[in-house]
Amino acid sequence: MPTARNDEVEIFYETFGDATSPTLILINGLGSQCINYPEAWCALFAAEGYQVVRMDNRDVGLSSKLDGVDYRLGDMAADVVAVMDALGVAMAHVLGCSLGGMVVQRLAIDHADRLLSATSVMSMTGEPDYGRSAPDALAVLLAPPATSRDEYIEHHVAAQHVYGSKPEWVDDEANRGRAAAAYDRCFCPAGVARQAAAVARDGSRAEQLAGVRVRMLVMHGSRDRLIDPSGGRRTAELVPGASYVEIEGMGHDYPPAVWPQWVATWAE
Repeated sequence: MPTARNDEVEIFYETFGDATSPTLILINGLGSQCINYPEAWCALFAAEGYQVVRMDNRDVGLSSKLDGVDYRLGDMAADVVAVMDALGVAMAHVLGCSLGGMVVQRLAIDHADRLLSATSVMSMTGEPDYGRSAPDALAVLLAPPATSRDEYIEHHVAAQHVYGSKPEWVDDEANRGRAAAAYDRCFCPAGVARQAAAVARDGSRAEQLAGVRVRMLVMHGSRDRLIDPSGGRRTAELVPGASYVEIEGMGHDYPPAVWPQWVATWAE
């Protein structure tokens, strides 16, 4: 099992594509495991000529669980750098969704010398006036953790109808399968809570983002009700030279219907 080490933290990762090609590292959102970037989607990125890396953030999946440890987004960014070091990659492209987008922003602030580009998707700057959740979406996010496998699966399916993409892109059975796979691989609600606390500790990154000189793409879904598109627009507004792309019909998710447009937009 390939792992990278950041001090006492072990980070699980997997690679796809040619190891001699430029590297793209995919970073997950809150409580999300690397399998949420399905192999078929990773293959689309790899087909553009990249080594693709998917990884479990600390406190989820097969990476270390940090009971009793307080950490920040900067520590999670350092985990990504540790994966780069384990692969012998001096510089990489990074793409992150939601919390992963915040980690990407922190990488652009703290580790610009290690980045070829940064892509922040369905994310926000940490400023309270941008990217606010709709009340029903926030209620889903703040609901108590599931107490059984079946409850976890049904909560996940229901959530997609609150803040997911347009209805014709939402596949309940596929979402059930993904939720079951995630639960069976790792169910660690305490780790999710620690990740959320790391976001809170980071606060606003607005002033630091204004000084970023890394090439940045910002993407968001027009239907995102968990992190309003204003969070993405604000990110692009702050980072000098950043590009902003809003995917019509996409919510706070990434159904297969958006993969071709997403990959083509990123590769371009």
